[in-house]
Amino acid sequence: MSREQAIKRIEELTKQLEYHSHKYYIENSPEISDFDFDAMLRELQDLEAQYPDLASPNSPTMRVGSDLTSEFVSAEHRFPMLSLANTYSAEELGEWIDRIIREIGEVEFVAELKFDGTAISLTYENGELLQAITRGDGRRGDDVTRNVRTIRSVPLRLQGEGYPALFEIRGEIIMPYASFDRLNSEREAAGEPLLANPRNAAAGTLKQQSSQVVAHRGLDCTLYNLAGNDLKFETHAESLEAARSWGFKVSEHARVCRTREDVEHFIAHWDTARKTLPYATDGVVIKVNRYADQRTLGSTAKAPRWAVAYKFQAEKALTKITSVDFQVGRTGAITPVANLEPVQLAGTIVKRASIHNADQISALDIRLGDMVYVEKGGEIIPKITGVELSERQADSTPFEYITHCPECGSELVRFEGEAKHYCPNASGCKPQIIGRIEHFVKRKAMDIEGLGGETIELLWQNDMLADISDIYHLNPVTLASLPRLGEKSAANLLEGVRISKEVPFERVLFALGIRFVGETTAKYLATHFRTLDAIAAASAEELAEAEEIGSKIAESIIAYFADEKNRAIIERLREAGLQFEIEEKQQTSNALAGKSVVISGKFEGRSRDDMKALVEEHGGKNLAAVSANVDFIVAGENMGPAKRQKAEKLGVKILSEAEFMALIADTEATPEEPKPQEQTPEPQIDNNPVQGRLF
Repeated sequence: MSREQAIKRIEELTKQLEYHSHKYYIENSPEISDFDFDAMLRELQDLEAQYPDLASPNSPTMRVGSDLTSEFVSAEHRFPMLSLANTYSAEELGEWIDRIIREIGEVEFVAELKFDGTAISLTYENGELLQAITRGDGRRGDDVTRNVRTIRSVPLRLQGEGYPALFEIRGEIIMPYASFDRLNSEREAAGEPLLANPRNAAAGTLKQQSSQVVAHRGLDCTLYNLAGNDLKFETHAESLEAARSWGFKVSEHARVCRTREDVEHFIAHWDTARKTLPYATDGVVIKVNRYADQRTLGSTAKAPRWAVAYKFQAEKALTKITSVDFQVGRTGAITPVANLEPVQLAGTIVKRASIHNADQISALDIRLGDMVYVEKGGEIIPKITGVELSERQADSTPFEYITHCPECGSELVRFEGEAKHYCPNASGCKPQIIGRIEHFVKRKAMDIEGLGGETIELLWQNDMLADISDIYHLNPVTLASLPRLGEKSAANLLEGVRISKEVPFERVLFALGIRFVGETTAKYLATHFRTLDAIAAASAEELAEAEEIGSKIAESIIAYFADEKNRAIIERLREAGLQFEIEEKQQTSNALAGKSVVISGKFEGRSRDDMKALVEEHGGKNLAAVSANVDFIVAGENMGPAKRQKAEKLGVKILSEAEFMALIADTEATPEEPKPQEQTPEPQIDNNPVQGRLF
C-alpha cells in the first residue's frame, strides 16, 4: 500500500472505529460484531506500525471507550481499570504464551471464562459495600451503587476474615438467560420493543433511574479480580479463593494451567460447553498466575502484557425461513424481519432475525423456504448471514420486496444514498404516529409519567391523540371514562403532562423527533441557537456552524420546519407552554463580557456542557466553530486536530483548562494575560497488576 493509500485508509478506519466505539460504549447498541471491530482495529494498528508518522495521538488504537452518561454522578477509580488485548486466533494465542515463557521461564496461567456483561468495580471498606462504579473511560465511571445494591449476588457485608480494610474487586454485571427471556416476554406482552441481548440488557438495566426496576430484572454479578494496596497474595488463584471465602460470587470454572496444552484444552472444552451455561460468555481470559511475574511483564498504556482475551468465533445455526414481516418505524423506515423455524443459538431460542433492507435480501438472494445461516456475532441481534443453496427448493422464486406500506398502503419511497425504503405518510400511518408519540414522552425526552405504549394506543383508538400536541389538550372527563384508566390514573397522567412543561428546551427539541436529531445533537443545537425559532429560521450554512451538524442533519432540520403540519404542531405546543428557548442563567461575573469562546476536547472532572455553562455564567458567548470572531479556545484532552490547526492559522489564543479557571476566578484578568498554569504532575499508574484492569 502506498503512502497516499495509507493516509486515505487510516482516515476511513478511524471514522468507522470512532462511530462503532460510540455505538458500543455510549449507546449500548452495537451494529457490528466484536470480531469485525477488532479486525478493523488490527488493520489500523498495522498501518500505523508501517507509517509511524501517520499515527495520531488521538487514534482509536490509543483510546479506551467510555460508557459515561450524564444521568449518574461521575466518580474516579482508585486504581485504573485497564482494557484487554483480544485474539481470535489459536496461533496468536500460542505466540503470546511462548513469549511469556521466554521472558519469565517456568510460568503458571489461570484460564477463566470471559463473561459477557458490563464491567463493574466494587469498593469495600471495613467489610461493607461502599461504592460501585462502572468502567467509564478507565479512570472515571458512573456511581451506580444504589442499583448494584439490589443485585442479590453482591454481598452488602463480607463474611469470614482476612479481607483488607479498604479494597476494590472487579467483575461483571450480567443478565442470566432466564431473566432475559422473562423480561422480553413481559415486554412483548406489553407491546414494547424487545431487548437485543443479555449484555445490552444488563448495561441498560444498570443505568436505570429506578432501583426498583433494577431489582425486578434479575441481574447477577460475578467477580474476578482484586485491587488494593494491602493485598498479601502471591498468586491470582489465591486471591480468587480468598474472595470466594469472603462471600463473593467467583466462577467455579477458573483453572490453573501449567502448559500451553492445558490452556488449549480449556478453550476447546468451553467453546462447546458454554452453550449449556445459564449466562452469556464470549471467550476465555488467560492470565499469568504469579503476581511477581505480572509485575515483571508490566503493562502498556492500554492493557496489561500479562493477560489476553481469546474470543470465541460467532456461533451459527441453520434453520428455515418461513415468512418475512415488514415493520414500520416512527420515521417511516421499513425494516424486514425474517420469521424462522425455532432454533437454539448462543443460549436462546431464535425465532426471528433481521435482514436489514432490500439490498441485503438481494445480495444474499434470500428466498422464502430457504435454509439460512443465522449468526449472533458478539451475541448481538440475530441476523441472516447466508443461504445453504444445496437445500434450496427446486420451485423457489426470487423474493419480491414490498412496494407499499404494510400498515397504510402508501407507496414506498427510497431516498438517494439510503438503503432503506420509507413510508411517506407521516401523518396517516399508525406506527409512525404512535412511534412519534412514544418517542416524545420517553424518559430522556418529555418524561411524561403514566403515558406508556398501551395508553397511547388506547388514546389513539379513541381519537384523543393524533399527534404530540394533543397530549396537552386531553379532556380529563373523557380520559377518566376510558377502560383501564379511571379518575386516579387520569389525574396522575395529567399531572405528568403538566410537569413536562418545565422540561428544558434541549430535551423538548430532542422530543420533537426530527430525523437525525438525537439527544446529543439536540443539545448542540439548543446551546448554539438558544431558541427554537432561531433553529427554524436558520439556513443550511448557519446550521452547519453548530457543533457536529453536517449537511445531512441540516437538510433534515430544514425539511422538518418546512412542513406546514409540523409548524402547526409546534404552535400548539408553544400555546401549551413548552420551553422553546434556553433558560438564561444568572450571571456570576463579567470576566468574559464581550468574549466569544470555543470549548473543545475532554476536561478533568467537568463535561463540555459544564464548561460552556461557565462561559455563559461569566458573561461570555459560546461558539461551536473556530473563526476569526473567536477570542480564545479552551482546549481539553483530545482537542480535534482540525480545530487546533485552524486556530493556529488564524492566531486564536488557546487556553488550558487551568488557565481558563484562573481567568474566570479573577475578574481583572484577560484572555491575553492568563494566570500561569500550575504544573500538576501526571498521575502515576503502578504496573502492579492488582491495581486495576477490565476482564
